[in-house]
Amino acid sequence: MLAVGAAAMLVRPALADEELILIVGARAGTAADRAARAVAPFLERHLGHTRVNVLNHPGDGGLAAFQALADAPPSGLILGWVATPSLPARTVDCPGAAALLGRLRLIGSVAKEPIALVSAADTPLVSAQDIIRRSGENADAVPLGTPPAGSPPHLAALRLQAMAGTKLNIVAFPSVAAARQAALAGDVAAAALALGDAIEALRDGTLAGLGIAARDRAEAFPQMPPLRDSGLQFSASIRRGLAAPAAMADAAAEALAAALREVVADPEFLVEADADGFIAAWLDGPGWTAEAVSERADFARLWQDDPWRPSGIL
Repeated sequence: MLAVGAAAMLVRPALADEELILIVGARAGTAADRAARAVAPFLERHLGHTRVNVLNHPGDGGLAAFQALADAPPSGLILGWVATPSLPARTVDCPGAAALLGRLRLIGSVAKEPIALVSAADTPLVSAQDIIRRSGENADAVPLGTPPAGSPPHLAALRLQAMAGTKLNIVAFPSVAAARQAALAGDVAAAALALGDAIEALRDGTLAGLGIAARDRAEAFPQMPPLRDSGLQFSASIRRGLAAPAAMADAAAEALAAALREVVADPEFLVEADADGFIAAWLDGPGWTAEAVSERADFARLWQDDPWRPSGIL
């Protein structure tokens, strides 16, 4: 449940014109929280509000925040910093959340972050293809670490496994930090991480990049090849942007979308993207919604064959 103070913010009938609440479904200091706080000054600049207040509301892999946003007044002053594929995945793996996509309005995505396959600097692996090849020979010899089950990198690993048609030895750790440390220590042969969660270790050379699940090289780390270069026609990324309650007025949604397009074009935002390991990329609300619906269908099929966590627990 929301804390008393946070709940009061969400049900208050009116907020000052200069105040906007941005709900993020993660704890302070996590990648999602850092991304929300990084975008907040650009929202202030291009929306004209004098202040954007980030409200952390973690729980159940983002589901608690998604539900709080869906229940919020559609005033345009309470928004959510939302990520896919987390949103469509929660509609599959959480009881009672199947209708959640219809209760939210995706305004637009401004950030795209590819999933990276990384390994310790002294790795014997040459490419991402080695993970699949050696898993086929002896799965126990090639453990692939990920953040918690149901997280975007873990879902990417499951999709890669399904695409490859072989059983990977996927080991889900309780946090991003734990998965990254396991790769650094060589406790796993490789790890699937959001690029932003691996970028510092890649830049200082303590992690080696086996490949990114993207069509092209990332400007933030151009040395790392796309997986397609090793023969894997596979892509997986995290999109982040703004969402609102479904009943938000069209005019308010259009004004937000216009401001977000200005954010993506802001030269300082591009610098932020390069530093943090994501791509500043605009995807409008209808396009983002269509992508989320498609992801949900893919995850529903995957869940039938390989449910990735006990239902309702993350």
